[in-house]
Amino acid sequence: MICFGKRTVLSFLLFEFVSGLLLLPVAEDTTTLRFAQSSSLSFRDRPFYRRSSRLATIQGQRTILKMSNDAVGFIGIGIMGEGMVGRLVSEDIAGTPDKPLIIWNRTRQKCVDFKDKFPDKNVEIKETAKEVVESCEISYCMLSTPEASKAVFESKDGVLAGVTEGKAIVDCATLAESDMKRMNDAVTEKGGYFLEAPVSGSKVPALTGQLIFLCAGSKELFDKIENNGLKAMGKASHFFNTEVGFGTRAKLVVNSLMGTMVAAFGEGLALSENVGLDPMKIIEVIGSGAIQSPVFGLKGPKMIAKDHAANFPLKHAHKDMKLASDMAKSFGAEFSVNDKAEELFRKAREDKELNVADEDFSAVYERIHKESKGESSKKRTNSD
Repeated sequence: MICFGKRTVLSFLLFEFVSGLLLLPVAEDTTTLRFAQSSSLSFRDRPFYRRSSRLATIQGQRTILKMSNDAVGFIGIGIMGEGMVGRLVSEDIAGTPDKPLIIWNRTRQKCVDFKDKFPDKNVEIKETAKEVVESCEISYCMLSTPEASKAVFESKDGVLAGVTEGKAIVDCATLAESDMKRMNDAVTEKGGYFLEAPVSGSKVPALTGQLIFLCAGSKELFDKIENNGLKAMGKASHFFNTEVGFGTRAKLVVNSLMGTMVAAFGEGLALSENVGLDPMKIIEVIGSGAIQSPVFGLKGPKMIAKDHAANFPLKHAHKDMKLASDMAKSFGAEFSVNDKAEELFRKAREDKELNVADEDFSAVYERIHKESKGESSKKRTNSD
């Protein structure tokens, strides 16, 4: 017989007891399971969460894997991403000693420039998107186009390559619904969590934390980040459905309406100029009545002054309007007003002489004047 000292026996029993707690079934009945699925508590605060290095699977339901740290990832430091990640740092959601911010961008210098802006913050630059996801529990992605998003997501060193059990991806880009669904399926098949979270807002709202998040997908993930990450970056967050695609639908409705508004507004201003009215006075009149809009008030004076510094590039606005047009066709919805505005944006985007694709979407105003035959429009066009 092998004898153990009292201390050894006690240590052994304590180990067995603790191990048993860590591996206890966590949702034995349907009541507990329903709570596990629907509770708005954070992952780590839930009764079924266990501080274990293992991922428990009970009745087909996954718990969240405990990460070794609370690092937050951000992929895409562009016009929008720079402001968004800046908010995460300034609000201490990430970039603190215990919550490092891990970033990556296709152009590495943008990451370097961002880090230089916050020398006292805990910011780490990775060489690939895969490394960001591997290093973090939650990674936000903000890529500018469907093509960029697909390339970064699917490459051998991309986002999907870094996804393992329990990893969470929050994609904030505006893509086609099919793109979001494809990414969701790929992430969840690997045991990860996916939230589509396209934003309403442009460069300045991103910098000031005034974005609006339009979300669908994992409600559990949404609940975890609504009052920290999303709150730091935005003034409101809306959850539409657990089915991925509903967030994109909402975003395309909003952006197509915005593009149509600016096109109609531009035509109104161009008309006022061509009939001899002071366009600034017309902007004032519009701002005093029922049709007033922050878009008109902000964009109008700049449009008159030919100031189209990009807050929301025209090529991206056109992309969203085309996606919205395609969505309307697929659902059999009448959308002819948007379709005409989309055509106007497309002409502006493709006009090599105007060369406004990378300028703000308000630059559609220059295409409106180019197509106009009035004396004021001719004078404006010929002065360029």
